[in-house]
Amino acid sequence: MVELRPPWDTPRVSVLAARGDVGGLVRLGRLARNWRQRDLGSIVGYSASTVSRLESGARSGRDVAVLRRLAAAVDMPVGVLGAALGVSAPLPARVGRTAARRDEEDDPMRRRRLLTASLAAVPATMLGGIDQALASIPTRSSPTSGNHVLALLARARGWYDGGDHARLVAALPELLAAGHTYADTTGDALAFTRLAACYDLATETLSKIGRYQRARTAADRATVYAHQSGSPLAAASSARMLAVVLRHQGQEATAQRVTLEAAGGVEATGLSTPEQAAAYAQMLCTAAYTCAGAGDRANALDLMADAKRAVLRVPDGPQARTVFTVTPASVGLYEVGVLYSLGDAGAALHAGRDLHPGQFPTPERRGRLHTDLARAWWQLGKPEQTATALAAAHHEAPGEVRDRPTIRHIVTELAERHPHAIGVDNLLTATGIR
Repeated sequence: MVELRPPWDTPRVSVLAARGDVGGLVRLGRLARNWRQRDLGSIVGYSASTVSRLESGARSGRDVAVLRRLAAAVDMPVGVLGAALGVSAPLPARVGRTAARRDEEDDPMRRRRLLTASLAAVPATMLGGIDQALASIPTRSSPTSGNHVLALLARARGWYDGGDHARLVAALPELLAAGHTYADTTGDALAFTRLAACYDLATETLSKIGRYQRARTAADRATVYAHQSGSPLAAASSARMLAVVLRHQGQEATAQRVTLEAAGGVEATGLSTPEQAAAYAQMLCTAAYTCAGAGDRANALDLMADAKRAVLRVPDGPQARTVFTVTPASVGLYEVGVLYSLGDAGAALHAGRDLHPGQFPTPERRGRLHTDLARAWWQLGKPEQTATALAAAHHEAPGEVRDRPTIRHIVTELAERHPHAIGVDNLLTATGIR
């Protein structure tokens, strides 16, 4: 089932999204809260007249930063916003419709069915356990050890790396309870570092499957426990996860500040160890991606260049992974995402020309390589190349296509606009949209 709450669970939402009427959706969310236009404007830092112009359609629909902030303020689900914009995140260009298929694409029932399917990922019925864990402080009835927490964390990370999101979501309550029990027992810095890492993984997982409100709760807790640990690396890891959620909630400026401050904290360590150097390179990548999402091209490209230099300080070969693992290939994959986010799909594909699955150790990263390239192809309006890349992603890690709402939405768009393109039919079956 699709987890949509009032007022987003009504047929009118599907109609407005199908029309691309983002202003109408914002107005629907505002009125559901009994807010005036100036009330909404004061929350996001815009004037009432700006809100009025957007709701009426008088303001350009390409003011995406404004749209995201307003959508986040009225708790508009990210899938609904993406459907209304006709994009997959963060902002691929719309692909023109083919006149020969217009009758089929304009079928309201078909659009509604595909929209609903594109919003579905991990079923809401599987989230009850994590909801309870995030509503309180979960603990175990019996003591646990630090090694047990590490074992649970490694098992959960393995599921994440393998794209097994359903099993991971089901296991998160146990992981968080073990982390809290161990921290409550010892109260030392290492225990809080591990507890923060547990919440980091919860944030990363919930964000990937599009559950951003839950992810924000987990990210806030991770930040608190990382601070208690006193570790700059734990703080950087939690800041990175928080920035991911903030970006999805339309708070790009705050996400930029969080990541840059965390990068500064890591740099202040002197970068004398491989892990510190890796953490610094990773934070620069995250900051670059965040700037790109905010449309800050100059800083995004500068930070990306800094990340390329920083990763050269990380030794080659296997690393003792505790917080970060970063390689020149993973930095290159970030560059693809940065350029795509800046709307330069051609440059993104050029940046990814030498990347190949063998450079990435986990199914999740290999799948992400293909989905990022698919988003660039889609931005260029190349349906068959998009479908081919998504099929490759599904081969590596089915969850990267099946469980990520933004990627499922591309499959939906392919089905609407290019139903007979090679590979589209198989993608619909693989993702369960059809």
